[in-house]
Amino acid sequence: MNDSALTPERILAAAEEVLRRYGRGKATVVDVAQALGVSHGSVYRHFASKAALRDAVLRGWLERMMAPLRAIAASRTAPPARLRQWLATLRSIKRDKALGEPELFATYGALAADAREVIGEHVEHLREQITSIVAAGVASGDFRQVDARATALAIFDATSRFHYPGMAHLWGTPGEDAAFAQLVDLLLAGLAPTTAPPRRRKSAG
Repeated sequence: MNDSALTPERILAAAEEVLRRYGRGKATVVDVAQALGVSHGSVYRHFASKAALRDAVLRGWLERMMAPLRAIAASRTAPPARLRQWLATLRSIKRDKALGEPELFATYGALAADAREVIGEHVEHLREQITSIVAAGVASGDFRQVDARATALAIFDATSRFHYPGMAHLWGTPGEDAAFAQLVDLLLAGLAPTTAPPRRRKSAG
């Protein structure tokens, strides 16, 4: 490839393909440069280091996962149904990757372990989306009056069993769907507006 045609997007696409084919150990700047047919110096003009290149690849992968979640969070679906759909979609995205492409999922997991800043940004974006859904539910009266941010953090932590990569070894076991549905039902029940219990009629005696 002519160096003048080299762009960050082309480099990232090549890096992803190298990761897919050979795993994390071969995703060096030199490996990516060889795949593109350019010198490693050409790649360094766009990405200052191997870590910068890997972080960019990871960000792109996470961004693609975020797109459907962002759309759900911004939708006008009733907040309880929106929260259920958002949590189910997050779980489905992670589960499909882990069970459908386990080697690639493990490769990206290894990249994530070395990219705390990127993962921190990703987790914060997820929490912000939950916060927006909870806040919408409080405003509409579908949820009781709660601190939207604190509640979002609690929901994220409570459901981590179903989306944290470290728990992926459990995602294919029997009963997972039922356990997830039960947890979401419990969370939504806890967010439901409270109603005063009916007054007891005084006895005539």
